[in-house]
Amino acid sequence: MTELFPTGSQTQNAPSDGPSQALESAHATLAAEIAGLVAVQSALQAPEALGNAFIQAVSLIAQVKGRVVVSGIGKSGHIGRKIQATLASTGTPAFFVHPAEAAHGDLGMIDSQDIVLLLSQSGETSELAALLEHAARHALPVIGVTSSPDSTLARASRVVLCLPRAREACPMGLAPTTSTIMQLALGDALALALLERRGFTADDFGAFHPGGKLGSLLKPVWKLMHEGEALPLGKADMTLSNVIIEMTRKAFGCIGIVDESGALIGLVSDGDLRPALTRHLDTATAGEIMNHDPITTKRDVLAQEVIHLMTARRKAINSLFILDDDRRPVGIVRLHDLLRTGIA
Repeated sequence: MTELFPTGSQTQNAPSDGPSQALESAHATLAAEIAGLVAVQSALQAPEALGNAFIQAVSLIAQVKGRVVVSGIGKSGHIGRKIQATLASTGTPAFFVHPAEAAHGDLGMIDSQDIVLLLSQSGETSELAALLEHAARHALPVIGVTSSPDSTLARASRVVLCLPRAREACPMGLAPTTSTIMQLALGDALALALLERRGFTADDFGAFHPGGKLGSLLKPVWKLMHEGEALPLGKADMTLSNVIIEMTRKAFGCIGIVDESGALIGLVSDGDLRPALTRHLDTATAGEIMNHDPITTKRDVLAQEVIHLMTARRKAINSLFILDDDRRPVGIVRLHDLLRTGIA
């Protein structure tokens, strides 16, 4: 007879003795879930266990002209929503259908060119019946994620992603914990394998994440730069008094020094200017004190890379020029501008 509660557990847990018991519980939970992830990794490395099925699932989804319809109930449903969101944000069109709503009209959301991804630990979830019947009626391919290879879901699936059995972290072996972590990890692996197969780039990712800090990080710097008349520029023979006037007027804390063709040949920053204030400001020139090799970037570089350029040094760069292919300044961006957008 199978024990409802594993040895060493009780139907009612004793009250905690203090912080040490809480930490022991946390370590035990993480150890169980890590063991589950290792089991998934090992199964993927064994073609007959999970590896071949995973390859088939990636190939099948990549060839579908429609969307991935994800569904599950309970904890599997929550994991399904996360997998759907990850698929959609990484270039695989996907949406989640609640199985109960599917039986009350939402089956109409599913197109003949779609593929169905269903999650059920037992593979016997009755709420998925309407989706399975609909898929069979319209010859839609089904990918089943389950731990039961002989279950109803497995038998109805074209591809079965059969997760290895693993001990739940719950001390009673009841609450879905390890099993849901395994589902989630397999879903992430599926989404990222599809991302790599499609050649999905950071620019593509940015197009799907225009809002918030992530969206700002993935914007090309030209979307954040100041340009045109806002640029602080001057020539090498510009006197320091005029350098100060231009720097004060444009308020970027620096001035770019350009040659006759408009190409950047140097930069004078506040830090360069201060030691030079002992000179005669009407005769000393920008060319005498400028930095001949300033850090610059190109207009299509992502904001996250620009942040790294500006902050990776011992002393952060407050303003950075953006150059075209002929080294002509086309814009300037301030660290303050990037901070204000929530990038860092």
